Amino acid sequence: MRSRILFGLGFIAALGVLTLLHYPLLRLPYFWDEAGYYIPAALDFYHHCLLIPQNTMPTGHTPLMSVYLGWAWRLFGFSPFVTRVAMIVLATGTLAALYALGRIVTRRETAVWACVLLALSPVFFAQSSLAHLDLPVALTTTAAILALLRRRLACFALLLSLAVLTKETAVVILPVVWIYAWRIRKELNPSAAAWLTLPLAPLAAWALYYHHATGFWTGNPAYLKYNLYSTLTPARIAVTLLRRLYQVFFAGFNWLLLAAAILGYQAMKRVSKAGATSDGFTSLSVWQSETRKDFFFLSAGMTFSYVAMLSVVGGAVLPRYLLPIVPCFYLALLLFVDCLPRPAMRGILVLIAACFIASWFINPPYPFPYEDNLAYADFIHLHRQAANFLSSQPKDPRILTAWPATDELTEPDLGYVKKPLRVVGIEEFTAQDFSKVSPRAFDLLYLYSRQWNPPDNWLRRFWWAENALEYVPAVPAATLAREFHLRLLASFRERGQWVKIYSR
Repeated sequence: MRSRILFGLGFIAALGVLTLLHYPLLRLPYFWDEAGYYIPAALDFYHHCLLIPQNTMPTGHTPLMSVYLGWAWRLFGFSPFVTRVAMIVLATGTLAALYALGRIVTRRETAVWACVLLALSPVFFAQSSLAHLDLPVALTTTAAILALLRRRLACFALLLSLAVLTKETAVVILPVVWIYAWRIRKELNPSAAAWLTLPLAPLAAWALYYHHATGFWTGNPAYLKYNLYSTLTPARIAVTLLRRLYQVFFAGFNWLLLAAAILGYQAMKRVSKAGATSDGFTSLSVWQSETRKDFFFLSAGMTFSYVAMLSVVGGAVLPRYLLPIVPCFYLALLLFVDCLPRPAMRGILVLIAACFIASWFINPPYPFPYEDNLAYADFIHLHRQAANFLSSQPKDPRILTAWPATDELTEPDLGYVKKPLRVVGIEEFTAQDFSKVSPRAFDLLYLYSRQWNPPDNWLRRFWWAENALEYVPAVPAATLAREFHLRLLASFRERGQWVKIYSR
């Protein structure tokens, strides 16, 4: 009972700290994919109890996230604040699950460090208040691995079913679980096979329901073309695999944690040869426990499965798609870091934590999704300024821009405008998009930096990567101004991002 009380108090403390750290972000309007799909889908459930959205294009995603947000809004009201706090609750739950998992494979201090580094890592921190699917999948997947290691198979089946109902791609870890179950088959009872295949049932039920309602087993033609058919080329798969490996092992100062783990492994080998101990821990302690061996196997298998899957499918190579494996990945590395002498280990982990915090604000010298750190907040601030400026323009002008700004200006629920503005939408700001636009079709042109593209962009040095990923640059604003005879009406900038509004 005492341990449960302490665990609950720790959860409340972690929730309070995360909420305070995110306090400046809690009332921000919705960002990019939030605005484009997840919030409209949740609003359809909130207003009409629809599991398949009608006010945005259905993508086939399983509906648990919409249900969760819909009920949060019913209880506390619809607002960005409620949404972001609801997501922080899930982020705190992920930390709690990781701590509980850490306590069965390592000592308390190492488990705490795993939670601290996960909470401060730039992608996790940014995603902790954004209404995307991947963080709740990280929660349910981590808790499912904990239940599996404790041999609580019914609990595992429930938790992984929740993961699959949050995002269908969570099913990718089942083959790893089945291989693991075969390795420990002597420890399992005859009902194990039923429990370990149960998460397939809700996914099959959802696929049948979705097919009945839409005629598709998943997604829609445009969604499938972008996320599957267009990705199945050898060059694309190879480049995406390299990017995924970079995101797992190097991006966001992960390379520092990896380097510390390698140092710890080398220290473990040295102490093992000498037959000595270090601070009460044998050099082979990370391997001697069967539970730790099982944990390493599952962590490695999950990492392999997710990296392989996301190298083949998915039009956008977003690091947040890897979030379900990050908690176990960090904990696995820390088991090796734990083999270092205590003062050295703590000094290294403090340095890594400081670098993680710095990476909230430091943008890399190559294109990256704004949602990987607090650059997403800069994007929102700029677009809110632009929306306020456009809302004040007389005569209700026609505004030419690209998604997601099109939705920001026409959907008041997203938090940018109080009433819809007149918008002429195009897909992106490429030459092909503007070739279809008549000068008479718009009164104002709203341009903005759709991706981080610094002057020393490293991607330009690898033309083959651009070609494999079908990267198409935006038309420079000055070129459009000359072509359409425009004059600059307003300009906003924030930490390397920009907005420019032109009039005819």
